[in-house]
Amino acid sequence: MKTVYIIRHAKSSWANFDQTDFERPLNERGHENAVEMAERMLDKKIRIDAFISSPALRARQTCEHFCKVFSKDKNEIIFIDALYHADSATIKSVMAKTDDEYNTIAVFTHNPGISEYVNTLVEDVYIDNMPTCGVFAITAEISNWEAFDKAEKSFLFFDFPKNI
Repeated sequence: MKTVYIIRHAKSSWANFDQTDFERPLNERGHENAVEMAERMLDKKIRIDAFISSPALRARQTCEHFCKVFSKDKNEIIFIDALYHADSATIKSVMAKTDDEYNTIAVFTHNPGISEYVNTLVEDVYIDNMPTCGVFAITAEISNWEAFDKAEKSFLFFDFPKNI
């Protein structure tokens, strides 16, 4: 069985218009939300084998907060350049290439691709816009990630900071 937690980066800062999009950090609320969402997942007794992230600063910072809450070394984050502003097809490709030794992964990426991607996974759930620091969780009865795209998936949950 393979399980994935697809996570949009937390709220970013627009305080410095001289920064490139890639270098945009989280704002204060983003830092707080990342910790809060990671703690909610930990409260569900979730275990994550690998953290995979876009290398953009806001995604990296979100992922690092999750690593800290899950007592994982942030140096073990797997950064994949293609996840920066990835479209749905690119996210599918990244998933297919994930090392099969990992049964449970967290993938941190961006909109609009993340919203498009999660809406391809299960028929019963549709999300207009994946909110910042939103977590979409699904599982599939497979043994390798290459089979994930075509596998029947089960929806586990969808959570986001304002979902109180």
